[in-house]
Amino acid sequence: MPKSRKILDVADSYAVRLMQHLVVPTFVIDPKRRVVIWNRACERLTGVGAAEVIGTSKHWQAFYETKRPCLADLVALDRPEQLPEYYSEYAARGHNGLGFSAENWCVMPKLGSQLYLAIDAGPIHDEAGNLIAVVETLRDLTDQKRAEMALKELATKDGLTGLANRRAFDQMLLGEWARAQRTQKPLALLFVDVDHFKLFNDQHGHQSGDECLRAVASVVNRHAVRPLDLASRYGGEEFALILPDMDCDSACMVAEAIRCAVMALAIAHGAMGAGDHVTLSVGVASHIPGSTDGSPDRLLGAADEALYVAKRLGRNRVVCAERVLAEFAALGGKPVPAPVRHKSA
Repeated sequence: MPKSRKILDVADSYAVRLMQHLVVPTFVIDPKRRVVIWNRACERLTGVGAAEVIGTSKHWQAFYETKRPCLADLVALDRPEQLPEYYSEYAARGHNGLGFSAENWCVMPKLGSQLYLAIDAGPIHDEAGNLIAVVETLRDLTDQKRAEMALKELATKDGLTGLANRRAFDQMLLGEWARAQRTQKPLALLFVDVDHFKLFNDQHGHQSGDECLRAVASVVNRHAVRPLDLASRYGGEEFALILPDMDCDSACMVAEAIRCAVMALAIAHGAMGAGDHVTLSVGVASHIPGSTDGSPDRLLGAADEALYVAKRLGRNRVVCAERVLAEFAALGGKPVPAPVRHKSA
């Protein structure tokens, strides 16, 4: 055997042993996407032994329940365009040169628990530029990701009720407004206010007031049933419900269901000037944004005015912005425009 060949064999053997003992979970696939190295750290991370995957293309089974490519496979196939299909966070570092990076949740079937992994995959080429292997390394970022998610939840949740807070409401409303402009579908908004809440606090105390708000919040949240519906505490005793793709009539039905559900709770009120039980006033508006509608302020103002009218008409009722004039006319009243308090962030 030539001396140069012997040196190369020794170097290869050393490289394999080094990779096997790396503390970084690592595996290597050949150009046909068969596993040639599955190091001990990768065994510990996945619960899958090297003997189960060496010589096969079954490495995906360590991370997912259904067959799909791993990052190393996309490098081997040179498919950067498929990164968005499989990863929420990703970067392509070069066309078939420097490889890809990505992050995502993996179900880890052998472990029975999900892990959030940061993944790097890079190609190895011979002197002629031919692909001879792809190396994939993994980092477990589960603890960091869960801490990040917890902080994000704290930043977007109301501490008393557990609903989305004002910040989350403003962000969601802007996003849904932009989507409604693109799709030309209606966007509905409910403002829900607890009637005579200051009197309730004066009569029953702030602890009972907090319990009342939590009970109302639970009812409002139960009516945010679709994936894009958002129930939020807007401030004080006021709640807001964003209902995408919903016209005013349908939104009024939701509002009436919320009002009736809170009445059914029969939360004792009894303060002077209020009824026997806690009730709600609800303002409803729905709008299809036009190209000149730059912000949701029109929708906010309409729902706000409808709520104001519901209060003026005696509370414990639902008023739709489209029927404000009719509501006043029915009772012989004169509409008084409400000051627009609600502005989007």
